[in-house]
Amino acid sequence: MSHNTNIDSVELEAILELARAEDLGRAGDLTSLLLPETAYSATGSWELVARRPGRFCGKDVLPVMLATLAPEVKLDWVDPRSDVKDIQAGETVARLSGLACQMFAAERTLLNFLQHLSGVATLTSRYVAAVIGTHAKIYDTRKTTPGLRTLEKYAVRCGGGHNHRTGLYDAVLIKDNHLEDIPIDRLAHTVFEMLGRVEALPQRPAFVEVECDTLEQFAELLKLVGIDVILLDNFALDDLRTAVKRRNDDGLRGKVELEASGGVTLDGVRAIAETGVERIAVGAITHSAPVLDLGLDAA
Repeated sequence: MSHNTNIDSVELEAILELARAEDLGRAGDLTSLLLPETAYSATGSWELVARRPGRFCGKDVLPVMLATLAPEVKLDWVDPRSDVKDIQAGETVARLSGLACQMFAAERTLLNFLQHLSGVATLTSRYVAAVIGTHAKIYDTRKTTPGLRTLEKYAVRCGGGHNHRTGLYDAVLIKDNHLEDIPIDRLAHTVFEMLGRVEALPQRPAFVEVECDTLEQFAELLKLVGIDVILLDNFALDDLRTAVKRRNDDGLRGKVELEASGGVTLDGVRAIAETGVERIAVGAITHSAPVLDLGLDAA
């Protein structure tokens, strides 16, 4: 299985150029410039090694990173399926060889990206494993690092998770702040009017989702046609089960998906999945994932 980055080379190269400028500035690698010419222009070999177990993420982006940051360093994957399996501590993911000065300058930037993306993939895979056997899928959110959203969503896919909307531009999510101060007896009418304007949008949204905070609001939303997903925000487990039953009793299973969100933890995600919701949104898989420790060791 290959995980397409969904990012074109121009966009990725722009991200990498910002990272390189942050590290090298205008003067370059001052420490490496102190080396004798023979050492500076020497070639070397390195191994990309996992220092902790987890899910590696970077197979589709590391070649672009090297082409941009260290074009005279060659990449040789140990396992061509490295993005879809877990790695163990001490396991070699790839071997690199080439110009030492380029590797000195690129090493930290490469590892910063790979460790972060692998951390996101690792945490995602743990959430995915926790809901195996249920109908629920793990989704990311827009709680991402500015400028790195596409890469972090790629990492979520490497961990077996699913991507929610990419940004404000590709899907409709009517949230509680859009419906603030709307009384319950006007909720269905207000959302109905908003749905009526969907066809006039600059582009067709990938899906239409509406958030609710209570079962009373949920019941009103079930009356409407044109909603693909209803977001159940901070619902208690019993309320989630009630919402699933109401949706099913109304004959809307398979037509309207239910998404649980708010305060989802690794310890509690299984119980949420067992309520019968189809989607669980977890902001933590991107905004709170610890890095996966990787190293570039001389071979």
